[in-house]
Amino acid sequence: MTTTEPRTNAPDTAGVGLAAEVAELVGTALGGPLPVALRLWDGSGTRPVDDDGTTVVVTSPNAVRRMLWHPGELGLAQAYVLGEIDVEGDLGAGLRRMWAARSSGAGQPLHPPTALDLVRSTPAALQLARRLGALGPPLAPPRSQARLRGRLHSNERDRAAIAHHYDLSNDFYSLILDPQMVYSCGFWRSDDADYGLADAQADKL
Repeated sequence: MTTTEPRTNAPDTAGVGLAAEVAELVGTALGGPLPVALRLWDGSGTRPVDDDGTTVVVTSPNAVRRMLWHPGELGLAQAYVLGEIDVEGDLGAGLRRMWAARSSGAGQPLHPPTALDLVRSTPAALQLARRLGALGPPLAPPRSQARLRGRLHSNERDRAAIAHHYDLSNDFYSLILDPQMVYSCGFWRSDDADYGLADAQADKL
């Protein structure tokens, strides 16, 4: 996107300061305007013209630091798990809008940009990261994140990864699975209000 193109995500009355600059930086990475509303820890925010009520809330500059060190899903997931990023409104709709914006970016690759990519594409990115308090060494990951060691996809490493994610109690799985504790997807044969997960799992079996 060039500086001569009109902005389609003009901020609302609170859309000044840090949020407007962050939205501009994210737009550079996407190859187009940020398609969801944004609100930062300092209260500043932006809102796209075609707002659907989905707002990404960044509660700490630590979220930005995580995404600089781990661009893409890992940094975003860490920040979300730790409450440094939240979403108000329809999370699914917000993710679809972000993916559509990324996919339709003007010739932009679909792989996530690195911190170096952003600094190169936006000269003010480094200064903005400094003002946000986002510069510094990597932050500790969430305590719930697996700590894996050894060669990638070795038997030992994969065994540890599987144990971390699946060796959980039946009390946990009973919260999300049917009474028979079937793990794979059910076969939904009805839209009736009284047709539930247990029915779908029985039909699958």
